[in-house]
Amino acid sequence: MEMILTLFNSVVFISLALLHFYWAFGGTFGMHAVIPTDSSGGKLFMPGKIATITVALGLLAFAAINIGYAGWIETGLERGIIRYAMWCIVAIFTLRTIGDFRYVGFSKRLKGSTFAKMDTLYYSPLCLMLAITHILLIWL
Repeated sequence: MEMILTLFNSVVFISLALLHFYWAFGGTFGMHAVIPTDSSGGKLFMPGKIATITVALGLLAFAAINIGYAGWIETGLERGIIRYAMWCIVAIFTLRTIGDFRYVGFSKRLKGSTFAKMDTLYYSPLCLMLAITHILLIWL
């Protein structure tokens, strides 16, 4: 089970990192549905190239943490530090699942935008799944 969960988490993180690199270097596929909008349809923010690359690198780091936790690579870090990093991933994705009570997460109030619909159907459930899989990995 550990192998399946680690593989799932790593594939998700690497795939999302590649998607962010694609966007950072000019790709536009899916961009209309991944940035939250206000009630008038205006984007709440427009991430730049550096921010998008930073997110991609963070996602790759999350994959590496999972792979290191499973023992598939030698990180040189104590197991307790990697375990702490796993708990940080749980916290990040739990908070993202809950959201900001306005535009993002299961708590959002604005539900009619393209982003909000995609968030309800895909993004927030994926974040919840990532939080749960990390908790399971820590407990196994």
